[in-house]
Amino acid sequence: MTDAPDSLGAPPGDFRPQARLPRGLQDRRGRDVAMERALLTRVTAVYERYGFEPLETSAFEYADALGKFLPDADRPNEGVFAFQDDPGDETASEWMALRYDLTAPLARFAAQNWETLPKPFRRYAFGPVWRNEKPGPGRFREFTQCDADTVGSARPEADAEIIAMAVEGLEAAGLPQGSAVVKINNRKLLNGLLSAAGVQSEGQKLAVLRAVDKLDRLGPDGVRLLLGEGRKDESGDFTKGAGLAAKGIEAVLAFTRAGAGGRSATLDAIAEVIGGSAEGDQGLEELRAIGAALTGMGVDETRAMFDPSVVRGLEYYTGPVFEAELTLSTTDDRGQPVRFGSIGGGGRYDDLVARFTGQQTPATGFSFGVSRLVSALKAAGRDQASQVRGPVVVIAFNAEHMADYFAVVSALRNAGIAAEVYLGSSGMKAQMKYADRRLSPAVVMIGDDERAAGAVTVKDLDLGRELASKVTDNAEWRSGRPGQATIPRDELVPFIQRILGAA
Repeated sequence: MTDAPDSLGAPPGDFRPQARLPRGLQDRRGRDVAMERALLTRVTAVYERYGFEPLETSAFEYADALGKFLPDADRPNEGVFAFQDDPGDETASEWMALRYDLTAPLARFAAQNWETLPKPFRRYAFGPVWRNEKPGPGRFREFTQCDADTVGSARPEADAEIIAMAVEGLEAAGLPQGSAVVKINNRKLLNGLLSAAGVQSEGQKLAVLRAVDKLDRLGPDGVRLLLGEGRKDESGDFTKGAGLAAKGIEAVLAFTRAGAGGRSATLDAIAEVIGGSAEGDQGLEELRAIGAALTGMGVDETRAMFDPSVVRGLEYYTGPVFEAELTLSTTDDRGQPVRFGSIGGGGRYDDLVARFTGQQTPATGFSFGVSRLVSALKAAGRDQASQVRGPVVVIAFNAEHMADYFAVVSALRNAGIAAEVYLGSSGMKAQMKYADRRLSPAVVMIGDDERAAGAVTVKDLDLGRELASKVTDNAEWRSGRPGQATIPRDELVPFIQRILGAA
């Protein structure tokens, strides 16, 4: 007879589970968490100023609510993390899944509550989403998104407001003005272009769009080959082209070149290529209305521009489509130039709510990945991790005086200052090292002399770190004892506030 497992299901004996994080997931400590919280606070403050309300939906949805991400019947976990609601009950065995994005839950919510919602319904949301995909560098199975959407307005000004809000939100997050631009296109323009270029099949259409999407990487000559018979890359691999005639190829390239001027000039140039197409003309009219609204809101052409080369997501979007791109140049660890690219995107999707109601409901929105935006801030030199500091640490010299140390900590906390008493078992040197590792702005020391005099000694760690990067003469460091002062105890709070204000 063998021993039974313990109450947690672990086998008996010396079995120990391996401490490991599942692939595609990540642990984040205080500084990173604080950075993301601060970023979301600033961005969503912009969204609320535009009149958008917060909405939280469940992490789980019925799998059939996920639209194009609906799992295959034979592969219920394809693309999503799914499980059966009650696999033992034949009458209640629906599949549920962790949400793949924040838009499908919005469509379900809007359809379920449409009669009671103010229309248009303007909401923002943020939270984790999960994707059952192969993880890789910078590609996670769980990450945080932030969305803002308007449901129930077909007016192009609703798209313009989303764009203006996205621009202002990215700047509020910390990107300097002009370092990111929202590029705008319209699905209807591309449909008009495809007609003008003589595209006849769905496969040919996808080949044209894939070719245009590679314009930044391959340039006009490479795209010309992909629009024609095909292109052989440096390795010798051949990619079959879209098979357009010469006239169609030149029409597509002329369309992509139309974005060289300002918003008005771009639309005029596009009209020359696709003019006469009913759908294309409708797309031009929508973009002109968007441009006028953006001008009225003070969003100039360095922050939002029309760019006919934006083609991503067009199988999903039904009208205007936009992509936020970081324009700052940066370098990698070897000093090589790096193009950061897209940091968010969105557009008009008028068909999503109709999946539930059977009635087309206009909608438009913008989404960005929070972690990707944090990376963009670092690329832009706006890494705000250095601004996220730990608490003031009160050194614990003697266990007999712990009540006194906690009285000091309480005074700091009551003034809104993060503070803690060191509760480990190490000595003075280790406690100072602990405070430094926490990125504490200061430590407070109360020895016998200070206690007798009703004083405290404060060491300004922020100033010490700054001087440590500049002072190379050890004698100068020892003699100066930078940033340390003994002050009356009742002056501690304003003294610490000055340290925090100087950072």
